[in-house]
Amino acid sequence: MPFNIGPGELILVLVIVLIIFGPGKLPDIGNAIGRGVREFRKASSDIEDSIRGETKSSSTDASANESARGSSAETK
Repeated sequence: MPFNIGPGELILVLVIVLIIFGPGKLPDIGNAIGRGVREFRKASSDIEDSIRGETKSSSTDASANESARGSSAETK
């Protein structure tokens, strides 16, 4: 169920927010929202990097194990 918010609805929401919080609090609210989004993106990319790192290390370990098995078979 997508939200079809047009320019009129967006202006109405912004006016209501302005009335509730006042013009003095809007920069603080914007900063808090921006900080939250940055932290979320950082955490998301950290998790993604750790997942990719585990995949790379496990494939590297598998390659190393295969190489070790191949070299030990050659020495017999």
